[in-house]
Amino acid sequence: MEPIITINNLTYVYDGQSIPAIDDLSLTINKGEWISIVGHNGSGKSTLVKLISGIETIQKGDISIDHILLTEDTIQSIHERLGIVFQNPDNQFVGATVEDDIAFGLENYGVSYDEMHTRVNHALESVKMSHMRRHEPHHLSGGQKQRVAIASVLALQPKVIILDEATSMLDPEGRTEILNIIKTVQQTHQLTIIHITHHLEETLDSDRICVMNRGSLVMSGPPESIYKNADELISLGLDLPFEMKVNRLLFNQDEFITTEELLKKL
Repeated sequence: MEPIITINNLTYVYDGQSIPAIDDLSLTINKGEWISIVGHNGSGKSTLVKLISGIETIQKGDISIDHILLTEDTIQSIHERLGIVFQNPDNQFVGATVEDDIAFGLENYGVSYDEMHTRVNHALESVKMSHMRRHEPHHLSGGQKQRVAIASVLALQPKVIILDEATSMLDPEGRTEILNIIKTVQQTHQLTIIHITHHLEETLDSDRICVMNRGSLVMSGPPESIYKNADELISLGLDLPFEMKVNRLLFNQDEFITTEELLKKL
């Protein structure tokens, strides 16, 4: 496994606060991995995203992305390798139409017109939004808006995509649809995905789940090992996936279980 993000002894304290938002955190994320980072509000998830993306300046420790140490001098190179899809896609829209919005970032990067046209088309096809290319982004549904936000990131051809609570404003069906699209895109383009979420049911297909609490990494492993610690997850303020709740209630078992496996047991 080849590391693409390495975080060493990261600590961050906000001004006026005595308790660190990130407390001596170390984490390695491998190329092509789907990592879900979960934790209750205030656990440090959002601060970690801000530090990885360079929005907040590192106070102690270091972060390397694609073997480049994150500093003020390398921030542009880091941004070329990193794409972020935020919770509210409306905050990312700048173009009058869907295709204009996707092209905006490419124009800022100085991509040629022909290359820009090709990338916009490929990005729209990847998220199944080609038929909406001339629509105004703000008139789209919530799920469609997130597809456009994902397409805008894809067009920049990053190596890592961070989903920062990117599905939290959608209904369960919309969340599933967006995650399926991103999963397909990840496999097609060999991307690394960092999925920040408080919906544990969204983590079942992860390669690894990282559980944060009070700025620290308290658990890390594949879903089948993390979900054996159901009582600890609940004590950390996390809500178990529906499948696990039913399995606990009816069969008194704490284990990783998919929808299909639960249906067989029922």
